[in-house]
Amino acid sequence: QVQLVESGGGLVQAGGSLRLSCAASTSIFTISTMGWYRQAPGKQREGVATITSGGTTNYADSVKGRFTISRDNAKNTVYLQMNSLKPEDTAVYYCAADKYGRRSWGQGTQVTISS
Repeated sequence: QVQLVESGGGLVQAGGSLRLSCAASTSIFTISTMGWYRQAPGKQREGVATITSGGTTNYADSVKGRFTISRDNAKNTVYLQMNSLKPEDTAVYYCAADKYGRRSWGQGTQVTISS
């Protein structure tokens, strides 16, 4: 089980930016894929962005061109840079790590975008 701690959420106006961080309890070299997911009130959790150990990234269509996922292997941390934020981006954002076929989740961080 990988322990994940997210940070960086908050309240910003539409058009603003936030950077989320996800610190892992183990070396992320051993984690095949890390990703960010979000869940808005009354909606199912959805994938936002993922990054593999080799650096391959994938994004949901709704965030392409606005969000960027990156990783700092030395700090065992994955980031999600979110620009041009929209009210529909409001959700709890979760970090996830896939290691040896098991997925671990962080506790989530709230992101609220005001119009």
